[in-house]
Amino acid sequence: MRAFWTLVHRYLGLLTAGFLFISGVTGAVISWDHELDDVLNPHLMEAHTPGQPQSSLALARQVEARYPDVRVSFIPLHVEAGESLALGVSPRFDKATGELTKPGFNQVFVDPVSGAELGKREWGAVWPITQETFVSFLYRLHYTLHIPELWGIDRWGLWLMGGIAMIWMVDSFVGFYLTLPVRRKGAAAVAAAAGAGVARGPAGKSWWQRWQPAWKVRWRGGSSKLNFDLHRAFSLWTWILLFILAFTAFSLNLYNEIFYPVISKMSQVTPTPFDTRPMADKLHLVEPRVPFGDIAARAGAEAGRRNWSEPVGSVYYSQEFGIYMVSLYKPGDDHGAGGVGPALLYYDGVDGRLLGQRQPWKGTAADIFVQAQFPLHSGRILGLPGRILISAMGLVVAMLSVTGVIIWWRKRASRQVAAIQRQAAVMRGA
Repeated sequence: MRAFWTLVHRYLGLLTAGFLFISGVTGAVISWDHELDDVLNPHLMEAHTPGQPQSSLALARQVEARYPDVRVSFIPLHVEAGESLALGVSPRFDKATGELTKPGFNQVFVDPVSGAELGKREWGAVWPITQETFVSFLYRLHYTLHIPELWGIDRWGLWLMGGIAMIWMVDSFVGFYLTLPVRRKGAAAVAAAAGAGVARGPAGKSWWQRWQPAWKVRWRGGSSKLNFDLHRAFSLWTWILLFILAFTAFSLNLYNEIFYPVISKMSQVTPTPFDTRPMADKLHLVEPRVPFGDIAARAGAEAGRRNWSEPVGSVYYSQEFGIYMVSLYKPGDDHGAGGVGPALLYYDGVDGRLLGQRQPWKGTAADIFVQAQFPLHSGRILGLPGRILISAMGLVVAMLSVTGVIIWWRKRASRQVAAIQRQAAVMRGA
């Protein structure tokens, strides 16, 4: 049985090694996505014009006037001193061509005081990789590998990496099992082995004592032993974190396909309007009839009635669903408590009625479990120490992928040498 699980671990590991190496390295970097973006792109992120900032809604209208082929879909309503206003934009439907416009950018950065455009970029662009798009390129590479749309479906990358995460979860249990000490033989077998002069381990060692070597690294035992010990020991010491990363990678990538439907069957999950309303195709995008400003005012009044202390921080409109999502947070705190995100209010883009709400770390047990997936995966649930830990774990995942492949390669080479030697012996005997 152990030989069978060794084969399972070997080939599941080989199947996932390349993907996990990429995911681990990129994950280590994107734990610091905002900070790295600020360092690489101060010309986009910073604004130093003195004076009173203009209304974000007015600045959004200016952008739409400059670029009539886009709709401003994300508006932060407050900016901190010295920072630019980052507006998200979406393509409009072009009746002349029957297709969505292709503006070549989905973010526009403006000086909140002067209104001057500081730059624009395509967040998550595949090519070319520029200083402006480097961080977002890594971010999307992490969970989609930038696999393009095929047959009208743009989720192939999500499905692939979600499937890899599921295999990783299974393999983590197999690998853990293989670290356990081999079960001792029965007393009769041990006595027979002793009578036959067969060597056996030191008598009287407990199960834990026989497992202890698996947790240690023989730093001076040679490259082969060091490589093997790094793979085994680091897997054991970080096993819980590795499983959390694997599970949350699965839940985030396959949320709609598997995670949400299964959780909904097991417990009560409060759906968002995005879960209950079908997505429109590009020919039937929902034109908003209620403007951003009215939605922001309604959300502010609603938050006051609910005694929510946070102000309206940003407004996002999804033209595919016809839904406004209003985030309530103080400036600089858009990730919310423990990384779960801010309080949200959802409004219909056509008639402006309130569709639902979400408060961080509130709701049913299933709601809280669902909310916890991204904070766990990103480490933000523990704040700065959690991000440092997850960044280090990205390097551990990459290291385990490399050491696993090296173990397989060396054993394969040894088996090939042994096979050649056996064949030579047979030929000499003939």
